[in-house]
Amino acid sequence: MSDLRTLNTADWGHADPSARHRVLRNTYWLLALSLLPTVLGAWLGVSTGITQSLSGGLGLVVFMAGAFGFMFAIEKTKNSAAGVPVLLAFTFFMGLMLSRMIAMVLGFKNGSDLIMTAFAGTAGVFFVMASLASTIKRDLSGMSKWLMVGALAIMIGGIINVFVGSSVGMMVISVMAIGIFSAYMLYDLKQIIDGGETNYISATLALYLDIFNVFQSLLALLGIMGGERD
Repeated sequence: MSDLRTLNTADWGHADPSARHRVLRNTYWLLALSLLPTVLGAWLGVSTGITQSLSGGLGLVVFMAGAFGFMFAIEKTKNSAAGVPVLLAFTFFMGLMLSRMIAMVLGFKNGSDLIMTAFAGTAGVFFVMASLASTIKRDLSGMSKWLMVGALAIMIGGIINVFVGSSVGMMVISVMAIGIFSAYMLYDLKQIIDGGETNYISATLALYLDIFNVFQSLLALLGIMGGERD
């Protein structure tokens, strides 16, 4: 899902420091705001069960069509007043899609604890990557192609596993996703800090996808390994 991210290499290293700080600040504010529709979408999905029928191939088609459709729309509107509302609508959709997994985890006796652990783990990863991004001096743009290959491998593996339904396969994919998207988090944050990304809506989209994938993968892993049935 990272292939719609843009790298403004023409401005690499030449953006004014105050402009870089402004992009980073606006990105953090919008990222925090984007979590609210995500929570709302997840709550609505769990409360109504509206996504329970979206299993197997149907769920995959709805998710892929919706996610890529929204990401395309965000990139088209990122320089207009419609950019933020479209991004927030996307995060609501992603929360709705996540609700099916959350409902499954809540079915465990310790489901609430697993969700909070996944949330805390994701926050911890973000804090570590943000700290690294602000201290590492070297150019990390060379990571892009390797991260893209990793993300595509995870996507293909995930699609295959939808039809295979292997718990072991899900665990392997989840571990890979946590590693790849944690690294993507570092890469995207470094892009903003170094002036490689100058649009805060695009920056928010990239970081949101990183956080979403890390959280979802942690939750899946915790559910498989630590879920306690009544």
